[in-house]
Amino acid sequence: MVSVEKEDAHRSGWRTLIILSCLGLIVMFDETMILPAIPDFIRDFNISYSTSSWLLSSYIIAAAVMTPIGGRLSDIYGKKKILLIVMAVYVVGVMAGRFATNIEFMLAARAAQGVGMAMFPIAFGIIREVLPERKLAIGQTIFSSTFSGGAVVGLVGGAAIIQNFGWQATFLAILPVAITLWLIIVKFVRVQSPALMENKIESDNGNLSNDRTVDIKGALVLAATIISFLAGITFLESDSTGAIYQIAGLFALSGASLVGFIAIEKRVRSPLLDLKLIANKLFLPPTIVLMLTFMSIFMVYLTIPVMVRSPQPLGFGGDAVAAASVQLPFMIVLLIGTIMSGFILNKVKNTKLTLVGTVISAMGFFILFMFHSTENMVSVGLAILAAGLSLSITGAFNVILLSVPMQVTGIALGMTLLLNLVGMSVGPALAGILQQSYQGTVQGVAGQFPTQDAYNLIFLTAALVSLSSVALALAVSRRKTVPAIAQGDVPKTDEKS
Repeated sequence: MVSVEKEDAHRSGWRTLIILSCLGLIVMFDETMILPAIPDFIRDFNISYSTSSWLLSSYIIAAAVMTPIGGRLSDIYGKKKILLIVMAVYVVGVMAGRFATNIEFMLAARAAQGVGMAMFPIAFGIIREVLPERKLAIGQTIFSSTFSGGAVVGLVGGAAIIQNFGWQATFLAILPVAITLWLIIVKFVRVQSPALMENKIESDNGNLSNDRTVDIKGALVLAATIISFLAGITFLESDSTGAIYQIAGLFALSGASLVGFIAIEKRVRSPLLDLKLIANKLFLPPTIVLMLTFMSIFMVYLTIPVMVRSPQPLGFGGDAVAAASVQLPFMIVLLIGTIMSGFILNKVKNTKLTLVGTVISAMGFFILFMFHSTENMVSVGLAILAAGLSLSITGAFNVILLSVPMQVTGIALGMTLLLNLVGMSVGPALAGILQQSYQGTVQGVAGQFPTQDAYNLIFLTAALVSLSSVALALAVSRRKTVPAIAQGDVPKTDEKS
């Protein structure tokens, strides 16, 4: 009888993994398919290159605010319930994107879509519950690979849709699939209730906190910090009278908000950023590695479609399909690398895997900086970058995952994604300001377009940031122990994980 129950639980766990992995396919399809359309948004909404960065930043800011809140709510009220609520908000945002007629409406729709990013720490928390620990690395690999798979399909499919039907149709393409997946999760995903989970953990270690508060005030102040900082970056390209005062005021507001956010986090019982967790010497460094890596990646994300679709000689003079073709090797290598890195993780220490990944990524950024005069060389640089990214993401997330006890998985992953999303939001803003600051004209073509100086500075900045992540990953790889966070736990030796 016991063996039958174990077999049913085993089958149910893998079914849950497959269902939840489809979230990565859907969201990355939606997110990637609009990348080739960035020049279309600039034209249709009559916005500057620096303002276009908010198409990514608004999405990311909403995600940065909601992911730790979603993780916390899922620990309190149940992972499945909060997952379905967050997913419903995402579906509404996708539908709203179809009907956007101005940049303000589109940014609101993108923010609603960004709320959907809170699905991922919740989903992975569910996967950690339903899979045995010895199978967790395989589950992590499968779950992570769907992000790359969705990106590949989204890039190719999105470019074809944009080319033939316009960017509005891209949102409609994913809507029925998202609704269907929502219904499947309702019916087939089984998760322990919070009460049962608490009873189990209390019986294991007897020290679980009953705190059920949510740090809403901290979330709002965090949003103010990020928005004012990015707005200050956006205004840097302005040469209007009084712009210097606006910029200084925005950066001052951002600094004051940051101080206020830290003060709030020190006082509240359940902070968005648990300072004790951040103090863990093995939790924070890989999180910062990921934050710097994603910051560099998102600088490139915003840049490549603009470079490909700008007229010659300032760009390659391609269309949406050409923009997708240049980025496709990145997505394919990322997909293959993400799958393979899970198997490599069983043979190489997670900290070593992170270091190797950051080194390869840095090589990719420098290749982009030195050799971006042709579409083929850009594709080569992106492919090398993707190979390193797949290794560093898998290694760093594994270090983070194993450094926290199961009862705070939602909080820890939410915090990790929050800091990563901060990096993602800064990257597009920096790229946008450089594109706006260095522009030129092409004879016979209306408008202004980024010059080679803009692209050189963007790729160089990304490369230098990547070197910082290499240095930090090197420091992490030299550590000999994996400290535990739960009170009373004994540090573990960092064996091959």
